[in-house]
Amino acid sequence: MKSPRAIRFFTIASIAIVGISAISWAGLGRITAAIPRVDAFAGLENRPKKESSAVNYLIVGSDTREGLSREEIKRLRVGGTDVAAGKRSDTMLLIHISKKRDKAAIISIPRDSYALIPEHNNSQGKVIPAAYSKINSAYNWGGAPLLIETLESMSDLRIDHYVELNFVGFVRMVDALGGVEICTKKDIDDPKSHLTLPAGTHVLDGVDSLKFVRTRVFDGLGDLGRMKRQQEFAGAMLRKATSAGVLLNPVKMVDFINSALDSVVTDEGLSQGDLLTLGKQLRNLSASNVRTLTIPLQYYNYSKNGVSAAVLWDPVLAPELFERIKNDEALIEEVRPDPSSSPTTINKFKSGTAADNPCSG
Repeated sequence: MKSPRAIRFFTIASIAIVGISAISWAGLGRITAAIPRVDAFAGLENRPKKESSAVNYLIVGSDTREGLSREEIKRLRVGGTDVAAGKRSDTMLLIHISKKRDKAAIISIPRDSYALIPEHNNSQGKVIPAAYSKINSAYNWGGAPLLIETLESMSDLRIDHYVELNFVGFVRMVDALGGVEICTKKDIDDPKSHLTLPAGTHVLDGVDSLKFVRTRVFDGLGDLGRMKRQQEFAGAMLRKATSAGVLLNPVKMVDFINSALDSVVTDEGLSQGDLLTLGKQLRNLSASNVRTLTIPLQYYNYSKNGVSAAVLWDPVLAPELFERIKNDEALIEEVRPDPSSSPTTINKFKSGTAADNPCSG
């Protein structure tokens, strides 16, 4: 039995930044040959123009059960025990890495975003006309190419690389790190994710981390609350992966990388040289320079053209956010009234940094 709402599992933002940079520590040439590839940009035409040397990654979490035994599926509580069940997109993240490779932005894309899915061919080669749906339908109907085409048409932002990861890799990466410390200000008792935690600080193993980042019903905020917790977890995982205890421990580092690569798929253009160069540039990227955001939304329960319970992007703020990303401009404005005063920051978009701790302050 498939469980479309129960599989709410994880964020992999820290993998896209820390994992890629960490690869260069462990001898890239011996590792990347095993990474499966997908032709993520097959058939795409009239794509947005690239405005800078900054890099944009589309990161997709897939609910595929490939590589899991029925016992593991049951232990992870990821729906039915059909190992052969198909895969769907769940978490979607846009990661922008600046042209200087000194800053990064992690933008959560709500899977329920109202979208016009372009005309495409289905698996039988039949032409399917353009239709409105939720953005996760693009992946379900046409895989990575249709999802990229949909997102590029909505944002006018060119996607440079595609990375897909399943929740098996997520669990194994957390365990390879020795667990991740999270903090919750409220008690969690979520019947869907089967997570029960008192308020406070906890070190979670892979299975409990999976429960934490797919929790969505205990606070009444649904997917938006889930995305916030995913962003918090991304920061916690980034802090742990860049800590001295991991970076200076070759066993932990190699286990972390191998766990990630065992469950990752990338586009064909993400070459070994690209990863090595990017890894060297990002190795010293600090968590405080990683900003987390969600696409600005206008409506949270939008219904139109046969689509219900969708979220609608803000028609002013969302394009402005994408324009700044496209031009590699600061997402946080600095205003200096006069030379003697301290800089004032203006944040037009709801955001934080990967260094933020939800229990601080």
